[in-house]
Amino acid sequence: MDLLSLLEAIENSRVYFVALIFFAWYPIFSSLMWIFTSLVYYFRRERQEDEEFYHIDDSPPVTVLIPAFNEERNIEATLESAAKLNYPNYEVVVVDDASMDSTADIVLRFVREKKVRLVRKHFNQGKAMALNDAIPCTNGEIILIIDADASLDPDILRYIVPHFRFPRVAAVTGNPRVANRKSFLGKLQSIEFSSIISLQRRAQRVWGRLMTMSGVVGAFRRSALIDAGMYSPEMATEDIDMTWKLQLKHYDVRYEARAIVWMNVPQSLQGLWSQRRRWSLGQAQVIRRHAPVALAWGHRRLWPVLLESVLSMFWAYDFVVLTLLWIISYSVGFPPVGASPIPNWWGMIIASVCLSQLFTGVVLDRRYDPRLEWYFGVAVFYPIIYWILLAVVTVSFSLKGLLIEPKTGRVTRWKPVRE
Repeated sequence: MDLLSLLEAIENSRVYFVALIFFAWYPIFSSLMWIFTSLVYYFRRERQEDEEFYHIDDSPPVTVLIPAFNEERNIEATLESAAKLNYPNYEVVVVDDASMDSTADIVLRFVREKKVRLVRKHFNQGKAMALNDAIPCTNGEIILIIDADASLDPDILRYIVPHFRFPRVAAVTGNPRVANRKSFLGKLQSIEFSSIISLQRRAQRVWGRLMTMSGVVGAFRRSALIDAGMYSPEMATEDIDMTWKLQLKHYDVRYEARAIVWMNVPQSLQGLWSQRRRWSLGQAQVIRRHAPVALAWGHRRLWPVLLESVLSMFWAYDFVVLTLLWIISYSVGFPPVGASPIPNWWGMIIASVCLSQLFTGVVLDRRYDPRLEWYFGVAVFYPIIYWILLAVVTVSFSLKGLLIEPKTGRVTRWKPVRE
């Protein structure tokens, strides 16, 4: 069979028809679902300032825990923001994972001012092990874990702590905002964190389960962390893994949109690729490790999150395989069924729904990030750049996470330092 006959057989097959339908309809269905459920969350829990909910009679002790490795460029600003929180009963603890720069020296200046405590490790073992080693050295009933290149909003504990009055609440993740947005990629990621990540967390709260706590900002009940077995150092994304471990023990994990933290994001395609590679691998590892347990009837509230994660992976493979097939077809002069090099009406429908989702996220988050709408102009590039990038990353690394169990005793190293 020659190439043209093979292409014709493929494009006339039922498998190709199903792949084409899934490719076309999944982004529309998922975007409309995210928009609708995030708006449900907004009108139920976010539209009005609920002063009664956020009022607490006492102030349980809180530890702000900051794991750091080679963060001399960022740690000072992070500690200055942590020292200005509007909360009467908290401590700040930094765990330095054997940094090779002046990170520890900068922290020691704050230690001498009695604003910070320092846990200093002499062997670098990664973020998860740094947290496991430092948590027993803290005093707070609630532990707020933030990245060493993040800056906290002064009122963050005012919005997070009240959730812990409910015994089943084990963790509350905040609302990360992009601080370094001067570059094109920075602007694009500021739109993404509102329109994809924050929007999805609003929607998942309506379902009752989250896919992931944000690694840059998350508050945890100390006893729940211990009950979950602490962090797994062999996992590529310790934050996703901990989210699932807590929920599989029937704890409640929440999202609080008012809990703002300003963070740095990758400013180069190489940095973005590295970050998304780790995210893709980590999500696949979590699905491999926890999906068999999550499929039990008692964990059925996790099913929508699990299904959406698996379908997103399938769509990435569908996208890449169909695109390669279409490129081959056009290269040999055999126009493929269901594809066009020029955007057609169905492509415009998909793009319009995607932009509607991005616009919804900007509208919901602009109260926390007033200049956010200024960057909506770059949103048109999101489907062009991000869909291609994320699909290729997913296809490249998720299969490894799904097929190979992470080795116990292995540790995942730190993310690259960002300016």
